[in-house]
Amino acid sequence: MKEEPGNSQCPLNSSKVLLSIGDALEAVNGKWRMKIIAVLLDEPKRFREISVLISQITDRMLSIELKKLETNLLIRRTSIYSAQAEYELTNHGKSLKPLIMELINWGEAHRGKVIGHLKGE
Repeated sequence: MKEEPGNSQCPLNSSKVLLSIGDALEAVNGKWRMKIIAVLLDEPKRFREISVLISQITDRMLSIELKKLETNLLIRRTSIYSAQAEYELTNHGKSLKPLIMELINWGEAHRGKVIGHLKGE
């Protein structure tokens, strides 16, 4: 029998495990959220800094995604000046670092296959 992470005796295809996966994906789902979290791993950043680092995201979408991440308690918004804020990962958000590092490793190892498949090769 395969075990659920955490060493319990729950099969990996159990409803409890699938619910946990669904909850995790709900918090970080989408094209932008994991990229935003990755950008904030090292240090807090202002909106414009995040926007420059993730150049493909529109300001409107970045604003929406930052609010969702804040709602999910993954980031914290701190007002600096009346019109400026800084965003940083909470401890909850920082706990995603091992997952992000694994995604980076997987992406680097499989990029050619994934990109080749998308191009029809």
